[in-house]
Amino acid sequence: MKIKKIIAMSTVAGVALAGLAFSSANAEPVANSYVLVGSDTLQDSTNALINGTSASGPNVRITAGGATLGNFDAFGSAAIQTKPYGPFFARPNGSGGGVTALRASIDGTRTYTVNGNATPAKAIPAQVDIARSSSGPGTNANADGKLLYVPFARDAVGYVYKGGNASWANLTKEQLREIFDGTVTTVGGLTIKPRLPQTSSGTRSFFLGALGYTGTTLSAPAVNDTNNVTAENDATVLADGELIPFSAASWVAQANGVTGTNTTLAANVSFGSPVAGQVAFTGTAPALEPSSAFYANTTFGRETYLVVERARVTTGDAKYDAGLAGLVNTSSTSSLTNFGAFATTPGAVKKKFGFLAPLSSTPIPAYATI
Repeated sequence: MKIKKIIAMSTVAGVALAGLAFSSANAEPVANSYVLVGSDTLQDSTNALINGTSASGPNVRITAGGATLGNFDAFGSAAIQTKPYGPFFARPNGSGGGVTALRASIDGTRTYTVNGNATPAKAIPAQVDIARSSSGPGTNANADGKLLYVPFARDAVGYVYKGGNASWANLTKEQLREIFDGTVTTVGGLTIKPRLPQTSSGTRSFFLGALGYTGTTLSAPAVNDTNNVTAENDATVLADGELIPFSAASWVAQANGVTGTNTTLAANVSFGSPVAGQVAFTGTAPALEPSSAFYANTTFGRETYLVVERARVTTGDAKYDAGLAGLVNTSSTSSLTNFGAFATTPGAVKKKFGFLAPLSSTPIPAYATI
């Protein structure tokens, strides 16, 4: 969601706050070690894990040895500086932007910018270590891939609508496709208008893929994408009669009050489920829980990922980085990708943020070339 807040960071005992360097442009402290950028859907849960949280009861915090860890939000100032003495570059504002920034960081010479962002393109060598992604690699999956998509948690995607009536609550995949095609403009006697998040949004690409749209750049005929900078998972962007895809996990997290902003309280907005007979969550805020049946759906349920350079987490490789490998080691309770059941584990925190355990912990290699 479009929340501007101080950068998340992780320290261990003995690391002085004076060791942090601050950017004069945006008041976000740069990191002394690893940097995460990308998906809006994952930013709040990773912020909590990195800053420290008691959302699951006991205090839980993921650290990175003796150095700070930077988690940059998807929205905020146009430019960010992620590491000491590093360049300012366009803020990656979605899953696609995060992966693109990671690839440019690994390449070192490729310039990076964000579509629609006025920040000049520039090289960003070694400025990004982890990309948050709410969608998988798709056709970029490759056994010889240079990147690894490491499962983070299970989410599901529905839609949020403003106004409407009871018939809007359970629109089918086929109905949604007709709405986004523009061949259906009224539901239950009321005008309905579809919207989409900005083009690098993982939730956008996943939702359109679920509806059956194909192509390199996914779009829908009924949506005007000109200068589209719409944030994902922000219910306040809707006008009466509008509908937009939305992460179920993000809705749960916001409604439960564990995020910085709760857009679910916007007037007359509701969460809709595109899965017949299934609700996205159960209970009443602030104690909503994700519905395992909805999340298990093979069309609208999805895995989310932390994406890293494969060589840096492969034992024996010349580029192997034990610290980075530890952060994505799902078997370790001090890992961002862990999904343990005990209240003291990252998995318990992620459940409070509306996520369930991923269906598989096996990383997916992707991108045969950087």
